[in-house]
Amino acid sequence: MGRGLPQTLAALRQRRGGLAPNAFDTVDLPTFTGEVSGVDAVRLPAQLRAFDCRNNRLAYLGLMQDGFADAVATAARKYGAQRVGIFLGTSTSGILQTELAYRRRDLFNGALPADFVYDTTHNTFSLADFTRHYFGLTGPAVVVSSACSSSAKVFASAGRMMAAGLIDAAVVGGVDSLCLTTLYGFNSLGLISSQACRPFDVARDGISIGEAAAFALLERVPECLDEDAVLLLGVGESSDAYHMSSPHPDGLGACMAMREALKTAHLDPGDIDYINLHGTATPSNDAAESKAVSAVFGSRTPCSSTKGATGHTLGAAGGLEAVICALALQNGLLPGGLNTQQLDPLLPLNYLLENREQPASHVLSNSFGFGGTNCSLIFGRAG
Repeated sequence: MGRGLPQTLAALRQRRGGLAPNAFDTVDLPTFTGEVSGVDAVRLPAQLRAFDCRNNRLAYLGLMQDGFADAVATAARKYGAQRVGIFLGTSTSGILQTELAYRRRDLFNGALPADFVYDTTHNTFSLADFTRHYFGLTGPAVVVSSACSSSAKVFASAGRMMAAGLIDAAVVGGVDSLCLTTLYGFNSLGLISSQACRPFDVARDGISIGEAAAFALLERVPECLDEDAVLLLGVGESSDAYHMSSPHPDGLGACMAMREALKTAHLDPGDIDYINLHGTATPSNDAAESKAVSAVFGSRTPCSSTKGATGHTLGAAGGLEAVICALALQNGLLPGGLNTQQLDPLLPLNYLLENREQPASHVLSNSFGFGGTNCSLIFGRAG
C-alpha cells in the first residue's frame, strides 16, 4: 500500500489496495499476493550484512519511515539503552533465505552453501537481533511467533515488562515476508483464494498472502500528551486450542480476548467506535469471528477487515492493523473493506463497505492465529 504513514493513509482514503496477481519468485500459483516493491534492492548497512535476508531488509525499510529511528534514539537517550526493550512478531522470519540456499546445495553431499547462516537469517530471533543491533539497544529482546497473532501479542508482552518496572519503553511491531513455504503451505491446506480476498463476502473462498513491516514505540504515559497521541488502553489474550488450524466455531476464544481487552481498558462494548476485524476471508474464520463479535458487541458497532487491501500479512498482521487503527483515531477515518461485493447474510455485523468519516475515541483490533492463539487490542486517542 505504500511506505510510511502518509502513503498508507492515502491508500486507505483512496480505497486503493496492494494486492496483485502473484509474481513472487518462482511460485506458480493462481493467486493474489501483497508484495512490497523494492525489497530485493535494499542494502543493509555494512555492519549488519550478516543479517541480510528478505525479512530483515523489509524490517529495515520499515525502520527508516516516519522519523521512527530518531524517536527510538531519543527514547534510548532519555531512558538508557538498557531500558528500551524490543518485542517483535514474525511467523516466516527468514525462511526464504533457507529456500534460496537449498537451491544452491552441494550436488554431491547435499550440504547447504557455506555463506548461509541460519542464526542471523532464518532464525525467528534474527528479527529482534537485527533491530537491537540497528538501534544499539541492550534491553530485553523478544520475538513472539504465535502465527497470525504474533505482532499483536507483543504489545501485551511489552506492557507487562513495563508494568514490572523492567523497562521504560519498547519497540513493538512485526515483520513477515513472502516465501515459498507459506504460499505453497496455505495452498496445500486449501486456504488460498484465486482472486483478491473478499472478507465476509457470501462467496469468500480464502486468503491472499501479503507481507509487511510495522513498528510502534511504546512509552509510559507522560504528564503532557500531544492530542494526536495514541494510547494502548486494553489488551486481551486467550488460547482456545480448539484445532490446529481452525477457530472454535462459536469464537469462544475470540470472545474471551475481546472481553478481557474491554476489562483491562475499563470500557464497555458501547464505548468502542470501530473494530478492525481479523477477517481473513476464509469461510470458517469469518463465521467464527462474526459470532464472537456479535456475542460481545451486538450488531451495531462499525467494523471491517483491511486484509482486502493488505492481504493477510501473517505474523505482521497485528502490528500492521495496530498502525491502521492509530491512523483511524488520528484522522477520523473508519476504513471500509475492499473487494467484498455481497455481504454474507448469515454474518450479522455492521460491516463497512465504504469509508466513513467519523471521529473515533476507542478502536479495537483483533488478531487470531492458528492453534487458537488470540489477541485483542484497544487503542484510544489522547485528545
